[in-house]
Amino acid sequence: MRRMMLSAAALALTACASAPQSMAPDTAPVAARTIPEIMASIPASDWADLDPENTLYLELPSGRVVIELAPDYAPNHVANIKALAREGFFDAAAVVRVQENYVAQWGRPEDAPAHAFQNGRATLPAEFDRPITDDLPFVRLPDRDAYADEVGFSGNFPVARGNGRAWLAHCYAMVGAGRDVAADSGGGGELYVTIGNAPRNLDLNVTLVGRVVSGIEHLTTLKRGTGDLGFYETAAERTPIRTMRVAADVPPAERTALQALRTDSASFAELVEARRNRRDEWYLHPAGAIGLCNVPLPVRGAP
Repeated sequence: MRRMMLSAAALALTACASAPQSMAPDTAPVAARTIPEIMASIPASDWADLDPENTLYLELPSGRVVIELAPDYAPNHVANIKALAREGFFDAAAVVRVQENYVAQWGRPEDAPAHAFQNGRATLPAEFDRPITDDLPFVRLPDRDAYADEVGFSGNFPVARGNGRAWLAHCYAMVGAGRDVAADSGGGGELYVTIGNAPRNLDLNVTLVGRVVSGIEHLTTLKRGTGDLGFYETAAERTPIRTMRVAADVPPAERTALQALRTDSASFAELVEARRNRRDEWYLHPAGAIGLCNVPLPVRGAP
């Protein structure tokens, strides 16, 4: 395995790329309720089931990690990862790298048996960004961003935009396809998840394919590697991957039924404003702003 380096009723109701809706800082309402109060009153219609065909189950000895894939932003990588999962590529994989405040990475180690590719491929052209189109949902956040003209959410994913292009952002729990120096040297056979402060400098340099929506603690609590870039120096240190499967291929009774809060809902808009201007008793000075990677995506078990 190559040691790949990772060199306000609405914030928006269904927004489109040509005219993204947003909550302007000077018109945003003062949050009247606390975050727990908002969460307790979210209507069922504001929650949406995850799509089993675009959900992965990464099975580790300690438990299941649920990953939602983003085919709108990396369609070829998403298709390839699912193909690799379906042909058993990850059954001989392991967590090979855990770097403090940065990433946990998994793939087939160099000493794993050779894989006979079927429908999956070893490498693909990079999918760092994509054109902005009218059918691409986008809900803009009101505050400035250091890395892009505007930021917000596209479906369940944090997104940045500029110069007619849109790309997924390296926030906590985002999953990317490791690569070597060449842009087309990755394909999804080696994946990593951000487990520390958001390394937004990696935006537009790595193909992001999705995000962990449940079970990230099974990766963040792993022993840190002592080798260069947090790689494990011995095979005994690795955490074996039992399997990685597409949720649609798992019997319904064995699936993890999850729902994510719709980012185009009024409830999400109220939560964002409540985080921008915390009015809880403990807060003496509300920030009046929020960064893209400081907006969590609420997820719950499906009722």
